[in-house]
Amino acid sequence: MASPAASSVLLVLLAAFTASASAATFSIVNNCGFTVWPAAIPVGGGLQLNPGQMWTLNVPAGTSSCRIWGRTGCSFNGGSGSCQTGDCAGALSCTLSGQPPATLAEFSIGGATDSYDISVIDGYNLAMDFSCSNGDAIRCRNSGCPDANDQPNDTKGHICTGNNNYQVIFCP
Repeated sequence: MASPAASSVLLVLLAAFTASASAATFSIVNNCGFTVWPAAIPVGGGLQLNPGQMWTLNVPAGTSSCRIWGRTGCSFNGGSGSCQTGDCAGALSCTLSGQPPATLAEFSIGGATDSYDISVIDGYNLAMDFSCSNGDAIRCRNSGCPDANDQPNDTKGHICTGNNNYQVIFCP
């Protein structure tokens, strides 16, 4: 039987490991009146998200950046098929960026602060909100949305401090 001190150390180590298992958690919500097929690289792959459904994506520790986008007009048979927008080489579970047009939610994790933005550099295909629970909500309703990066050198990113919970909403 372990001593109380050894049990306490084990609990502290277990809590530290559990806390570091995920660098960020994303709640991805489909508020559209149609099916969206969200994708995320390099960590999330992709899946079918019917109207009103939510996908919880846990980004593992050690991931420095990620892109999330919604694909539309998709048809899949097993793990392969095609999408009218945001297609990633016909794969259901994406391992590379989607083809334009695709509204992108982008983030970078780094130390005490994370940065996040919406980009329409690769075109626009869905209205999107992107936020962290203690940061600004970025809203993009059309291809000319002022909150989105629309040129490679844009710096319209937002900062999220001490938080790892994000929300991406399609068709807010």
